[in-house]
Amino acid sequence: MSNPSILILAGDGIGPEVMAEVRKITDWFGERRGLRFDVSEDLVGGAAYDVHGVPLADATMKKAQAVDAVLLGAVGGPQYDDLDFAVKPERGLLRLRKEMDLFANLRPAQCFDALADFSSLKREVVAGLDIMIVRELTSGVYFGEPRGIFEEKGERVGINTQRYTEGEIERVARAAFELARKRQGRVCSMEKANVMESGILWREVVQAVHDADYPDIALSHMYADNGAMQLVRQPRQFDVIVTDNLFGDLLSDVAAMLTGSLGMLPSASLGAPMENGRPRALYEPVHGSAPDIAGQGKANPCACILSFAMALRYSFNEGTEADRLERAVEKVLADGVRTPDLMQAGDRAPVSTSEMGDAVIRALDAGL
Repeated sequence: MSNPSILILAGDGIGPEVMAEVRKITDWFGERRGLRFDVSEDLVGGAAYDVHGVPLADATMKKAQAVDAVLLGAVGGPQYDDLDFAVKPERGLLRLRKEMDLFANLRPAQCFDALADFSSLKREVVAGLDIMIVRELTSGVYFGEPRGIFEEKGERVGINTQRYTEGEIERVARAAFELARKRQGRVCSMEKANVMESGILWREVVQAVHDADYPDIALSHMYADNGAMQLVRQPRQFDVIVTDNLFGDLLSDVAAMLTGSLGMLPSASLGAPMENGRPRALYEPVHGSAPDIAGQGKANPCACILSFAMALRYSFNEGTEADRLERAVEKVLADGVRTPDLMQAGDRAPVSTSEMGDAVIRALDAGL
């Protein structure tokens, strides 16, 4: 059988730097664990625009559809701010999500014990935190029609449409319930059914899916604004949160900061199974392209490394190896190894991006 295939789209800013550390990790698994991958690379975002005049070339899109998993670094930068909206770097990422039909975005918010003091909340509130936010990713207000800026009665009007079908809600609800079965068995669905018809439909469909096929899961419903408040009040009450595209965008960033650093947070975007049974999938760190530190060796590669751990778990059915990699990252943090974003008073000197990747490799070796 051929090796699993991965397409790396390092992108812009710190993307190439953090992705270089992931390449060390993939090579390690091939050399030390016999888990080899066929890895190819291409361009996305501003890097693609500079070469092709578009943020994602058609040939790259075709490659992404053909591989077992896509690993993406980051897109964007100030040099692209004045581009037409249709060719901004972020449109490349949105095209990947849409055309690969990656409808379920998994955003874990896990607080490593060594970083509990980095949260803006008290240690006792966030210690042991382990939340999974499942965000619907291919519909809702970001994609609904009509949309645009129009002239109406002598003034401009900006319009975006919140739109969901029953099928779109059902499939992301099922993804959340399936994840909950492998975790603590609890799902909280968040919407605004008190003021939005799409929220009413969302609540009805999620409840119907639960009642028909997942009665073993404890399901609760919560308005999204209350959910934001509860995330900073008592975050450990949640296990899996499922919500729409807009609210998921906001709530996952709230949950991200509970853990103390965006540099530690991975994500997965999953679609329907392909012919080989693996889901279409794209994995990326939550942090952006951070152009202010690009090329300086200051970026934290852990979020990108942990995104590869998610790929091991969800695309390649290698849960044991994913655990191994996550433990290695946790050991490095417990040993006090820090990139600049994780520094506190009294810490020893920070390490570079490459040195953090090397530290993870040593921890993997030590764990064999």
